[in-house]
Amino acid sequence: MDTARAPTSISKRTGAFVHAYLILRKENLILLQLRQNTGYCDGQWSFAAGKVEDNEPASSAMVREAKEELGIDICPSHLKVAHVMHRKTNQFNVDVFFDCTRWEGSLENKEMQKCAEMGFFPLDALPSPLVDYNKTALDFIAEGVLYSELGWNG
Repeated sequence: MDTARAPTSISKRTGAFVHAYLILRKENLILLQLRQNTGYCDGQWSFAAGKVEDNEPASSAMVREAKEELGIDICPSHLKVAHVMHRKTNQFNVDVFFDCTRWEGSLENKEMQKCAEMGFFPLDALPSPLVDYNKTALDFIAEGVLYSELGWNG
């Protein structure tokens, strides 16, 4: 007789939101955007970013977002995964941070309703306030850490 018991509670699986972030580099500078009218971290600087859509790889989402937000074309092979963050907020997030140093076209603020301004900044003189987990990702990248978890304690 099998004495194994079925679990009394079954863990529920919930979907995570996958986001792609672009760390666009020009020499020793990175591109940041000042968020506005988005309802999330408005008034803070952040990377160009967006949600990965259904049936879309993160690299394709990053190429799409670069075109939509910045007006530039990026070849997927020019994207390098710099960091992956599994972040818990009021939802579950998987954030993929891509480094990129090559693109075609001229940078342009294509979403002025969501981006008050944008510019390149040196890593040792970033504007403030910077979205906290964007700064955390930059710190991990500088340390050579590819993966992190944030928000899971407490």
